[in-house]
Amino acid sequence: MVALAAELTNVPLWLCIPFACLLLCIAIIPLVKGEWWEKYRPFAVIFWSLLFIIPFAVKYGAGTAAETVLECLVNDYLTFIVLLFGLFCVAGNITVEGSLVGSPRVNVILLGIGTFLSSWIGTTGASMLLVRPVIKMNSWRRNKAHIMVFFIFLISNMGGSLTPIGDPPLLMGFSRGVPFFWSIRFFPILLLNMIILLTVLYFIDKRAYRKDIAAGYMPEIKENEPLIRFEGLHNIIFIVIIVVAVILSGVLPDVSFFQNAAGEVISIPIFGEVKLAITSLIEVVMILLAAFLSFKTTNAEIRKKNHFTWGAIQEVAVLFIGIFITMQPALMILKSAGAELGLTHPSQMFWVTGALSSFLDNTPTYLVFLTTAGSMGFVSGLTTALGVVPAKMLTAISCGAVFMGAITYIGNAPNFMVKSISDENGVKMPSFFGYIVWSLCCLVPVFLIDTLLFFI
Repeated sequence: MVALAAELTNVPLWLCIPFACLLLCIAIIPLVKGEWWEKYRPFAVIFWSLLFIIPFAVKYGAGTAAETVLECLVNDYLTFIVLLFGLFCVAGNITVEGSLVGSPRVNVILLGIGTFLSSWIGTTGASMLLVRPVIKMNSWRRNKAHIMVFFIFLISNMGGSLTPIGDPPLLMGFSRGVPFFWSIRFFPILLLNMIILLTVLYFIDKRAYRKDIAAGYMPEIKENEPLIRFEGLHNIIFIVIIVVAVILSGVLPDVSFFQNAAGEVISIPIFGEVKLAITSLIEVVMILLAAFLSFKTTNAEIRKKNHFTWGAIQEVAVLFIGIFITMQPALMILKSAGAELGLTHPSQMFWVTGALSSFLDNTPTYLVFLTTAGSMGFVSGLTTALGVVPAKMLTAISCGAVFMGAITYIGNAPNFMVKSISDENGVKMPSFFGYIVWSLCCLVPVFLIDTLLFFI
């Protein structure tokens, strides 16, 4: 795609309008025309996608437009949605029963455990594994949406910061020379953020818990039940297979067996310069096989207990195909202008990488600023395939990409999925803008503290 990238260095800003309009539709229409949005959501996605594709084709040619859309769908969206689908299926086949009920203390402990788990099975894996148990344990309560908001903050985002397994940006860094366990050094930052956010959650939840009790909401007392009991636990094997598939996607491209004589990854031609890397195909096949085996080996009764439906994954698949297509001009502009933004300080990298990752895919955003930092001519720091990057600068870029995906529902893959599953199960989640208010009030102060302590 080198020639195509060179041709598209001066993309006009107005081509970003369909992306902005699609985001506004996602944010506003469910509030004013909820039933209409449920019914016609796919048509809105098609409309705004075409409103980008057609002018883009007129300006750059139909062939270039086709390559741009296919490149996005084949090499970005495909692996994204297959990973989400696989984890959604496998996690839906694990259920948690028992006498443990949601309370401020239990919720804080569960979210704390889930946050650390995210770095080892990925933010998406931990989110899909724990979202239903957390909802189920708090199902007796009326005031509980705030629990799922903090779930997104911690498990769906920040928890993925300690290893390349945790979040795709760090996996891309690993494939470009960042040592696998290098990001463990983010632990003090993550721990501080966890302490602050879990403390805030505890006091918010304590107040809501007392309101629920005062209003007569009481948990069901289950006689002769253990505190916690799992069914379908063999599906952990399939989650491990999916995690291994994700790791291999970052490792195999550097293995000579998967490279041709020119040192490029062996790929399947799709159209023009668009190719599907054989390593990506291996990842997709492994994930789909794990999902298939999970369904074949798990009793359907477990899915009934989980209130398992396909609605959440369908909603995410439809919305994000439009987001991935329409955000291409914004990514092109960012790639061409990233080096000209004058970002020379870690604090600047932290906030700009994070702010853009809140609305764009955080993986290409991370790579843009990692490349920018690597080209600045630093002589001391971590040596990567993209150049030498000072440790504090790389930490700022990494934490910005991983942490600030929590600012919006579309900032990271599991965010919208957690929202959809919560809505499906009777948790009235904040609207798109309502959630941003939560993140601005709870997360921005934490990020300011991070800046002062770690990035100045």
